[in-house]
Amino acid sequence: MKSKLTTIAMILLAAFITLGGTTSCKSKKRLAKEAAEAEYKSKVADAIKDLNAILDDETLWTLEEKEARVQTIKDWNLQNAEVDDLLFQVEKKLARERAQKNEEERRAAEEREHAQSTNVVLENNFRSIANAGSISQANRVINETLGMFESNNVPVLIIISQAGGFNDYDRPTTIEKYLNYLKDQKISRNSVNDIKYNANGKISELELIKK
Repeated sequence: MKSKLTTIAMILLAAFITLGGTTSCKSKKRLAKEAAEAEYKSKVADAIKDLNAILDDETLWTLEEKEARVQTIKDWNLQNAEVDDLLFQVEKKLARERAQKNEEERRAAEEREHAQSTNVVLENNFRSIANAGSISQANRVINETLGMFESNNVPVLIIISQAGGFNDYDRPTTIEKYLNYLKDQKISRNSVNDIKYNANGKISELELIKK
């Protein structure tokens, strides 16, 4: 009798363990599914929020940061209709921004190249005027140089010293007077420090600095 009771107890215990294990396994699967669903919903919500913010220019992100965020959202592969539609709109917007930025960088590079080229031309002309073998030769270079300016009275500022982030300037002059000064003194002591242009690309102000 005792043996039978023991056998029955062991059978019941095994059944309990089996049922308990099955229940525990199902519970873990359910929890894992719920966690995955919660993570998916959270990512969808974040994606919609960020994509709308980019569309409405409500972020302080750089273009590169916006592009990186879009790529992260695409990598999530959410397969959500609203997210996909927003991605389409945002990618078109960022493509326009990228094209605009590339154009601005191209123009800036051209302006830097133009400025460097102008610097070289001006300094070469200054030396040519100062070292001219005759007055007529100096006058020819002076006339060529004046053609680069919006008028003969464009101001020329000459930095004679710098200290504490401040410039100390010589008495202002004009480009025509300065070029004739080079012709008379026969020496060029200044180099180009900064150039300002008008809308037509002519020099509207020239800043020099003592070498």
